[in-house]
Amino acid sequence: MTAQADRLAQRVAARMMAEDQASRGLGMTILAIADGRAELAMTVTDSMLNGHAICHGGFIFTLADSAFAFACNSDNHRTVAQHAAVTFVRPARHGDRLTATAQRRSSAGRTGIYDVTVTQQDGAVIAEFHGLSRRIDGHIVDAATSSGDA
Repeated sequence: MTAQADRLAQRVAARMMAEDQASRGLGMTILAIADGRAELAMTVTDSMLNGHAICHGGFIFTLADSAFAFACNSDNHRTVAQHAAVTFVRPARHGDRLTATAQRRSSAGRTGIYDVTVTQQDGAVIAEFHGLSRRIDGHIVDAATSSGDA
């Protein structure tokens, strides 16, 4: 079942990324997708720097939020954020390659809890994000073929 669920998660992620102008516009890429898990990366550019010459926290939050979105939609049920919080641990700087790794911690009914860790290229933790998801109506990919390998 896990391999099948992971294949579905990958199909869902491909469809979501194709329609996700915000994540693509910031240069985010998908590194890994599995059921309840997602790993996305983004490089800090000049346009992401704040008045302190460090990455604006909003961009770090957005990377974490995107990884959260891919993880919580991985089972092909449309899901949105209900609440999220971030703790910034250290600054990210121009040229840093940031990776956000999202993991489902629990799921019950229409609600899920996810943790996302954002690291820089040397593995140092930049931020910790905690999100609460809420399932809404609908699917990302055709529900009739969501269990197949197509």
